[in-house]
Amino acid sequence: MKYNSFLSLKLLFIPAFYLVLSSCIQKSQDPVDLVNPDIGGISPLLETTVPLVDLPNSMMRIHRMPGNYQAEKIKGFPFILCGHRNGTAGLLMPTSGVASGDPEMWQSYYDHDYEVCTPYYYSVWLEDPDINLEFSVTAKASFYRISWNKTEQKNLALAVTTRGSINIVDNNTVEGFEVYHNNIKIFFYLRTEKSFTPDQFGDSGNNSDNHGGTEKIKPAVSLTFKVPEKEKIGIKMGVSFVDPEQAKRNLEEEIPDWNFESVKDDGKRKWNEALGKIEVKGGTADQKVVFYTALYRTYERMVDISEDGRYFSGFDNRIHNDNDTTFYVDDWMWDTYRAAHPLQAMLNPDIEGLKIQSYVRMYEQSGWMPSFPILYGDNPCMNGNHSAAIISDAYFKGIRNFDIEKAYEGLKKNAMEATFLPWRNGPMCSLDTFYLQKGYYPALNPGEKETVALVHPFEKRQAVAVTLGNSYDDWCLAQLALALDKKDDYEYFLKRSQNFRNLFNPETGFFAPRTADGNWVKDFDPKFSGGLGNRDYYDENNGWTYLWDVQHDISGLIGLLGGREKFVKRLDQLFIEPLGKWKPDYLQQMPDATGQVGQYVMGNEPSLHIPYLYNYAGAPWKTQQRVRMLLDTWFTNSPFGIPGDEDGGGLSAFVVFSSLGFYPVTPGIPVFNICSPLFTDVSVKLQNNKTFRIIAKGSNRQNKFIQNATLNGKQWDKPWFSWDDIKNGGVLFLEMGSRPDYKWGSEPGNEPPSGLVNQKTGN
Repeated sequence: MKYNSFLSLKLLFIPAFYLVLSSCIQKSQDPVDLVNPDIGGISPLLETTVPLVDLPNSMMRIHRMPGNYQAEKIKGFPFILCGHRNGTAGLLMPTSGVASGDPEMWQSYYDHDYEVCTPYYYSVWLEDPDINLEFSVTAKASFYRISWNKTEQKNLALAVTTRGSINIVDNNTVEGFEVYHNNIKIFFYLRTEKSFTPDQFGDSGNNSDNHGGTEKIKPAVSLTFKVPEKEKIGIKMGVSFVDPEQAKRNLEEEIPDWNFESVKDDGKRKWNEALGKIEVKGGTADQKVVFYTALYRTYERMVDISEDGRYFSGFDNRIHNDNDTTFYVDDWMWDTYRAAHPLQAMLNPDIEGLKIQSYVRMYEQSGWMPSFPILYGDNPCMNGNHSAAIISDAYFKGIRNFDIEKAYEGLKKNAMEATFLPWRNGPMCSLDTFYLQKGYYPALNPGEKETVALVHPFEKRQAVAVTLGNSYDDWCLAQLALALDKKDDYEYFLKRSQNFRNLFNPETGFFAPRTADGNWVKDFDPKFSGGLGNRDYYDENNGWTYLWDVQHDISGLIGLLGGREKFVKRLDQLFIEPLGKWKPDYLQQMPDATGQVGQYVMGNEPSLHIPYLYNYAGAPWKTQQRVRMLLDTWFTNSPFGIPGDEDGGGLSAFVVFSSLGFYPVTPGIPVFNICSPLFTDVSVKLQNNKTFRIIAKGSNRQNKFIQNATLNGKQWDKPWFSWDDIKNGGVLFLEMGSRPDYKWGSEPGNEPPSGLVNQKTGN
């Protein structure tokens, strides 16, 4: 920071409201006041979180730019975040002095000690121009309040960051658009509480708009206000993905007046409603902050972009008129199917059904089930047909407000006709037909030149990861087929779900790559073979992580590893196995594999279910110990408090479930594994006005081992419970102690359901 004596004196005149807050957390015990949006703002290696201001699952999302905690300057605030880590539209920033059309001149130093971050409200003191800025949001609009503390000229700078138009309508109104992702128009409509005088910058010729006409480009304007120092001025903006009139309508409907406090209070109320669905007691103050911050992060997936019965779809580039549809986008399935979607299926099942129906619409509009559906369509990332897991998990938990037959049609088409290649979508290639014939994805030997043009040059074949992931997805599809009385499909996909066995090498005890001729890849090392991120064979992680990537047939995996005792020993070894390289060299090859405990990778999603696998092999006390250790070690109330790429709720959902004391190891089997709750008393409000309660008597950092349990008043010796056990409410009572009870939950027959289970109903 740059300070001088003048600025030091100016601190005396900053309103006390900004001075008393030394962190983003206030002392109120409302759930939303326990959220610290700056957790994760300093990343271990790759992406940081941002202090996002939004409403649960809402379209309008804003954060300071850049968003990382260590940024010295604020460059501005986007009109809207178009997608999680997928770009913004527009830029807004108050300035003082001579107006400028150069966004580089707008930047200002700031200090976290004079910043307030909440999910629904943000404020900051901008040091260089000596300006106080605050804002709050509604679903599709934003409300800024700005006060200039200097006698200099008072400006509000606006810019489009790609192509677009900014038009001055009158001395209180600005409208325009920005082109996002080449051809999508983001429309905005801005109103000011006080009149302004405009300066326009950067005329650069003509640009053809999406309707066939031409518009003059005005990439930046500055609005100058003549108001007394320290007087607060309101700025409101509506945004639309549909058309200019809808942007204006969104603003007028959602913020009809200039009552900033009303918008702020309504945002707080909506967040308290969402976060208040789970009430926790006990634990430490920091554990509560970490918990509610994690829960807040899970509400960024997916976002409702419906606007008065209309929505823009990037899956056919059309505006759809459908008053009965709520259209959701922005999901990264490879990350969210594991825990984020199951969490929302429990807390907000009707909304989860609408999200799935959005997937169905995407299939109808594009011809394929997407993998990473965002505003501009499918962004094919990672690997797998994991919409099968999301849909089967919801269906077998009784969620029915979507077209299951059409959903199944799309899932089957992807499984039978779409390419399985990572970071690709569209029809199958020769590698996919090989998979259907031989039951595994073929790999190349080290140094062998790629022969299939469709293979992504950076992401490679990921041959083992593709085989394992699609085995699980096919199992999910088989379960849906059985429930829908499609018996031939059931038998076919159930057989395909066992393809993971084709890559298990009994000599090494790992899932390993095989070439097209059936031989094992030469000179294979499960830790380091496969290049950057081991992408030739795995994906962002190595063979130690993917050894456990058989979520749908854990009993079968136990058999492959030689039985329960050997399975537990291999799990133990995972957490103590050396990296095998000097850590900088390891991370240079494996930048996504952060949060290491031995070879276990807490910072990457394929690891999330692994510590729960002890429950399947007669050692549930080790699950209780491991999960507690991972939460305490890697998820903390600080900017360093997330061990990897958070991915819009991917890692945070693990924190939410695990802190409560249970986790969905296999989405598609309506069962939860029990671990060691952080809190002594938890109440989860279900949608049917029922409450599921977990009482962990005596739970604390040392008393982390379950001694005895009852479920709904009955003795409970299983380290799991089903959705049916809790969907109508109930109480899980756990008596905790400081030493393991080696008998509780360990007897054969008490392990969670796994393997070739059959499901006909989910009511």
